[in-house]
Amino acid sequence: MTVEDLKREAEVMQKYMDITCSGSPDEITDRISQLMAYLSRSGEMLAQAKRLLRARKSNEIQNTIITIAKESHLSATVQNALLESICEEESYAVDLIERLNRTCTHQLDALRSLLSYEKENLRMTKSGY
Repeated sequence: MTVEDLKREAEVMQKYMDITCSGSPDEITDRISQLMAYLSRSGEMLAQAKRLLRARKSNEIQNTIITIAKESHLSATVQNALLESICEEESYAVDLIERLNRTCTHQLDALRSLLSYEKENLRMTKSGY
C-alpha cells in the first residue's frame, strides 16, 4: 500500500468514528463488532505507515541530506528538521492512523460501558425496581 492508500482508508474509518451511537443495545453491539475490526486493521495500517516512513527517511538521508550536509555542514538538528519536513505526508499518515487506533480503543471501552448500562436498565425495568 502507498501512503495515499493508507490515508484514504483512514479517512473512511474516521468518518465512521465521527458518528454518534444511540443507546440501542443492537446498535451498540454492531458498533463494537465494527470497531473491533477497525482496531485490528488500524494496527496493521499503523505498522505499514511506519514502515513507509522509515523507508522514506532512509532514502532521503542517503540522497538529499548527506549531499546537503557535506556541502553546507548542517548540524544534526537542522538535518533532522529537514528530514521531518521532507517526510511530512508519511509522518501525517502515521499520526492519523495512530490516533484512529487509539480512538477505536476508547470508543470500544465507552460502548462496553453503554451496553452494560442498558443491560442493567433492562434488568431493573423487568424486575419492577
